[in-house]
Amino acid sequence: MAGAAGYVELLSRCGEARAISRIQAALVTSGRLRRSVELHDALIRALSRSARPHLAHPLYAHLLRAGLLPTPHTLPSLLKSIALSPAATPGAAALAVAVHAHAVKLGLERFLLVSNALIRVHAGILGRLDDGLLLLRTASAVDAASFNTLITAYARAGRAADARKLFDEMPARSAVSWSAMVNGYVQAGDGREALEMFAQMQAEGVCPDDTVLVGVLAACAQHGALEQGKWVHGYLKAHGTRITVFLGTALVDMYAKCGEVQLAMDVFEAMKDKNVLAWTTMIKGLAIHGRGSEALTLFSQMESSGVRPDDIAFIGALCACTHAGLVDKGRELFDSMVRKYGIKPKIEHYGCMVDLLARNGLLGEAKEMIQKMPMKPDALIWGALMAGCRFHKNVELAEYVVKHWILLEPDKSGAYVLLANIYAASGRHNSAREIRHLMREKGVDKTPGCSTVEIRGIIHQFIVGDLSHPRIKDILTKWHEIDSRIRLQEGYIPDKKEVLLDIEEEEKDDALSRHSEKLAIAFALIITSDNMPIRIVKNLRVCHDCHHVTKLISKVYGREIIVRDRTRFHLFKDGSCSCKDYW
Repeated sequence: MAGAAGYVELLSRCGEARAISRIQAALVTSGRLRRSVELHDALIRALSRSARPHLAHPLYAHLLRAGLLPTPHTLPSLLKSIALSPAATPGAAALAVAVHAHAVKLGLERFLLVSNALIRVHAGILGRLDDGLLLLRTASAVDAASFNTLITAYARAGRAADARKLFDEMPARSAVSWSAMVNGYVQAGDGREALEMFAQMQAEGVCPDDTVLVGVLAACAQHGALEQGKWVHGYLKAHGTRITVFLGTALVDMYAKCGEVQLAMDVFEAMKDKNVLAWTTMIKGLAIHGRGSEALTLFSQMESSGVRPDDIAFIGALCACTHAGLVDKGRELFDSMVRKYGIKPKIEHYGCMVDLLARNGLLGEAKEMIQKMPMKPDALIWGALMAGCRFHKNVELAEYVVKHWILLEPDKSGAYVLLANIYAASGRHNSAREIRHLMREKGVDKTPGCSTVEIRGIIHQFIVGDLSHPRIKDILTKWHEIDSRIRLQEGYIPDKKEVLLDIEEEEKDDALSRHSEKLAIAFALIITSDNMPIRIVKNLRVCHDCHHVTKLISKVYGREIIVRDRTRFHLFKDGSCSCKDYW
């Protein structure tokens, strides 16, 4: 090849690390490389785009040893290669700091591309978000990319409020800016803010890209916002958008988590491309709806189609066994992970097995599995065993579990509340009161129940005991009507065993009536038509009384009520529940 320009052109079209390395070897052998900054830049740039970006790092040392100086074109590609390198790459962090020092020494940090690249490595591989912000504040020039890098980093670190501050002060926002905020709120578990951000985006006339829409669908899934999720699906159809595997999987997840598992299946079956995540999402969707046998059939279809299940797919299949009560099938799947696929079980797989065994009354076997696990059990493991103790009223084992559980989560209420409920259900009311007293002494607060219901695209939120809703008088009046009807027609008697407060019986009735899902159901009955299903999303496990009441309401009012609690879906219809009273 005649000159450096020819090699630069060749490298600009080359993206395979092995081919780039061969060109590099030829340039070293010919002596061309040590004489040319341009060739160093081209090699570093090409490697930064390859699957092995860390191979660019030694080139910077080679450039300096050759007595050459980096240019404003050298450092952005080099810093990109550092940012994209595996976290465990030896010396990557030290190199990033050294390059920053060189940039300052040579006055290159004033160039926009260099400044943006420095912000990226400080916010990324170095994990110094505050330094990244300082660089943004002191930069000679900034653009949307400067802000987007930090907004994304703040969002990934769970600092959504800091990300929002930067977003609000941006002089001009790009689609990436909106995507970072929408997905940042989703990652922080704040789907309502994500949906509000999307509404603002639409109001400003910004056209959403696939990344934003995937984030919006995830927000809809978090809050059970079916109408808004359907709107996104309709938007995709109206614009002729190709349903990629990522969009398709997001739609499947949204429909499944909004209680429309059949619509999820329709989307899944229409997808031309399905990866293991798409299959797993559909399997888990069927599982949480109690359709375990169908989920396992789909798992077999995935295997038959040539898609190799990964560790997450097995979690979905084991969850299906749990919800369907298929103990032998669960044991078979757990064994096949290692024997057939060479997948080493993680703590999540052991958690599924403990849950499966405990739910089906095999509490001794579940305890033995925990004792023989190759890793220390976490709170989820103990919680799964505790749920079995609650259902099967095994007080002795529950006391054993709590001793271990509270060591892991001394400030959380889960272990205390479950043990108190088990005591109360067993008639040991004094023991239940002692647990409540212990919680007060330790300053442990019970997580308040929160339920949301989406009606005509608007999410209404209810918190236990909260009377701030603008229509609370109508809601309480409606609840009084509901309470009277289910008592008169179905002989309802409130189940007060899980009301742990030291209050009078009449006050216990009042406390039960103000559980968040009851307020949400009463509100939905007021403002929806008689044939419209009611969809509730709750942050905690549904209590016994609310579960019983919802069954009675579905019968007396002839309404289908879908409740998604912390563990699964409950479809209440004609006085029964799809969970068969085990959740």
